[in-house]
Amino acid sequence: MRKLPKVLLTGFEPFAGATKNPSQEIVQIISCQLEKFTNIELHCDILPVEYHGAEAQLLNLASTLQPDVIICLGQAEGRTRISFEKVAINLDDANLADNGGEVRKNQSIDETDREAYFSTLPIDQMAAAVTQAGLPATISLSAGSFVCNHVFYSISAWAARASQVSQTKVRAGFIHVPLIDEQATEFEGKPTMPLSDQVAAISAALLVL
Repeated sequence: MRKLPKVLLTGFEPFAGATKNPSQEIVQIISCQLEKFTNIELHCDILPVEYHGAEAQLLNLASTLQPDVIICLGQAEGRTRISFEKVAINLDDANLADNGGEVRKNQSIDETDREAYFSTLPIDQMAAAVTQAGLPATISLSAGSFVCNHVFYSISAWAARASQVSQTKVRAGFIHVPLIDEQATEFEGKPTMPLSDQVAAISAALLVL
């Protein structure tokens, strides 16, 4: 029997006083629909919005599960499309405190490692699949410099090391999603996308694997 690719999919808890995070909502719904994904062995989890806590939890999950693919989702208020991030930078730099109260300014994620990692997900094909499903998608060149970028960089570094050890490509990347309609009152004037559309978009992207 052919071994199915093992995929780890994560979202984030709400942050900055918000009551919801679309990435959490998407992952929780998909985790209840695992029977749809017959082409992969899918594992789901929710990360804290904390630099250290999110990295520690994600790397522990990766080390335990040894997945073939890691996909992290995160909220990006102001975006109108499902955004497949292309590059993670070695920088924590945000005015916003994480959920643990930590503020990081102009700080390297790992002073001993490279300046950036590129996504190793098939993001062009994934974005095309979302578009073919009738939903808006784009390739993004900036994952920011808050916790989303931090975990994108950290898991990319882990995947690169794991690939060297196993001599089998471990793919990792990050997808930013818009606010959902239920957040319109908390983020007045910001664009939203129905949660059902976002679940359909991420499901289409997963099926590419």
